[in-house]
Amino acid sequence: MAKSRNEVGASTYQRIKRDIIFGDLAPGSKLKLDGLRERYQASMSTLRETLNRLASEGFVDALDQRGFFVTPVSREDLIEIANLRVLLECHALRLSVASGDTDWEGNLVAAHHKLHLMEQKMLAGDDSKKEDWKRYDWEFHLALIEACGSKNLLSLHSVLYDKYLRYQMLVLTYRGEEAVKEHRKVFEAALARDIDTAAETLKTHIDKGLEHTLAAF
Repeated sequence: MAKSRNEVGASTYQRIKRDIIFGDLAPGSKLKLDGLRERYQASMSTLRETLNRLASEGFVDALDQRGFFVTPVSREDLIEIANLRVLLECHALRLSVASGDTDWEGNLVAAHHKLHLMEQKMLAGDDSKKEDWKRYDWEFHLALIEACGSKNLLSLHSVLYDKYLRYQMLVLTYRGEEAVKEHRKVFEAALARDIDTAAETLKTHIDKGLEHTLAAF
């Protein structure tokens, strides 16, 4: 069955965004429409819509008379993104822990279990599934805040998390046991409804991730 125009557009958006986040489309590189049409098998109108959408989210720069470019990276931008992530995610976590129900707890347990299994493989030296690792990491952080009760907050956090992830993928180094312990501590505090410990541990986790990424940047 042929895909609808909306499905093609959504698929193209996801693929281009993924390639920007994971560095297959390098920061600062020009996004030539002819090349993108071949690479993603999408029409010019779909590509323009997609690139304008990515520009509105901050992943693409749309420059008058010059075309589209992958948004460049900088230490200053990374620091700003990390600080905003602390503000949004820690606030969302506080709301989520306060109001999360049994389903929220179950989803959080499942998300942490998947992430922890992948972290154990990473600690053992198997880094062949880095994209899966980062997906499970995202699912865990989302599960923590999913009961915050605000669709706008979740939407803003999703865009911000992807921007942060792009920087991590550029250096792609693993913090190891320290990050594993932070994940477990925030997980256990959330289940125990210890709001302050959960939020403080999450802030520490993001701050240390920032330090680690900056050192390798």
